[in-house]
Amino acid sequence: MTLQKKIIKLLGVKEVIIPEIEIKNCIDFLKKYLLDHIYLKSLIVGISGGQDSTLTAKLCQITAEKLRNERKDINYQFIALRLPYGIQSDETDCQDAINFIRPDQVFNINIKKAVLSSENSLKKSGIIISDYIRGNEKARERMKVQYSVAAVKKGLVVGTGHAAESITGFFTKYGDSGTDINPIAKLNKRQIQLLLKKLNCPKHLYLKKPMADLEDEHPQQDDESILGVTYNVIDSYLEGKKIDLENQKIIEKLYFNTLHKRNLPVIP
Repeated sequence: MTLQKKIIKLLGVKEVIIPEIEIKNCIDFLKKYLLDHIYLKSLIVGISGGQDSTLTAKLCQITAEKLRNERKDINYQFIALRLPYGIQSDETDCQDAINFIRPDQVFNINIKKAVLSSENSLKKSGIIISDYIRGNEKARERMKVQYSVAAVKKGLVVGTGHAAESITGFFTKYGDSGTDINPIAKLNKRQIQLLLKKLNCPKHLYLKKPMADLEDEHPQQDDESILGVTYNVIDSYLEGKKIDLENQKIIEKLYFNTLHKRNLPVIP
């Protein structure tokens, strides 16, 4: 078996999907988990205005509505968290996403003071962090807030990670990867777009250029320029298609360099 086939098998990506079926599968997955853990009553997602959180949140909102109707239990809720760092440059997209998702509850919690407080505490001990490290601090602060809300709201922190991020390690360890459940984990980027389109998401949202936007010195820098390869090529690799050797080397190098992000902590 080739490395490409091993990775595809490990990540569970399908070569072809039927959006309606994948939407149902994701919702059934979320429903079953909540019903198997009856003390959990809410689903929680941080909304960034990008494709991944928009799809995940919409699936969660549909799930909560179905459970309320089927179980006659009004306690099932979807909670959307807006977690900007100061003023977010694409706030309009965030609000458009919120309007599309129509969450049961929305909380706006600005993480900037918390991140800067942590940075200043480190500085007093002689630890000076870079802009890149501060970006990871932002991701970890966001996840910390989600778990605080989850603890109060009997909630489940739902991840927005997908296969194209997983293969490249394009996520923050114990940041956006620190979640309870990941309904879209086996999808690649273009499959995410297909599901959003099927759910009647506004076109400018599902075609939006992906960007983590974590670094102050490189605002609005798109993912592909950082990765050195396009999501279209990554998706083709994940669907078992033949791609050019140079891009294949980039993807597989990213995969091996980030193995530690996908593995549990090392023990004796």
